[in-house]
Amino acid sequence: MFDDLPPDLARLLTLRVWHTLWLQRIDAKIAALEEREAEREQGRRNRPPEPDWVVELGIGNGRPPIEVHLGGCYAAGARRRPVPRDEARRLLASGVRACGHCRPDTALDIADLSAPPAPTTASDRPASRPLRSAGTDSSITRRQDRAMTGAGHGRRRGTRGWRRELSSGVHARPPLRGAVSAAEGGWE
Repeated sequence: MFDDLPPDLARLLTLRVWHTLWLQRIDAKIAALEEREAEREQGRRNRPPEPDWVVELGIGNGRPPIEVHLGGCYAAGARRRPVPRDEARRLLASGVRACGHCRPDTALDIADLSAPPAPTTASDRPASRPLRSAGTDSSITRRQDRAMTGAGHGRRRGTRGWRRELSSGVHARPPLRGAVSAAEGGWE
């Protein structure tokens, strides 16, 4: 038989006291965790039911309503209050924006406030406008042309972010270390 306990009585009594103290600490921790779990369960049972409709409030004087949401919408902000169904309908009818995620206007059967459906086929999408006159065969849009040429907003993309163009059309660019001078055919 394997016996790893000390042979004398004094050390055995010391071990017994030490283990008794540890058992008391463990029992106290178990009781605290059981009490915390019971409080959580009581909180879950006593929690008020989630409202059906919520209005998100703005900031400032009077905290005006900004957006109407369904009760469980994840996009509702922190400043909100529950509202009854009739008030939600009234707010939507008065021009308060409906949430684009939970769509309370469709849940309230208010069809005229919902946004038009997204185009589903290529023929439903608006055609891109050509850059040049109708007589040319180019189908490049203005946005594509600006992206290719770097034109727009008076800026030009450089190696270190955006650089403003000078009025003379020469691009302002700092000289690089060890770069070839302008007379030798380099940038300046």
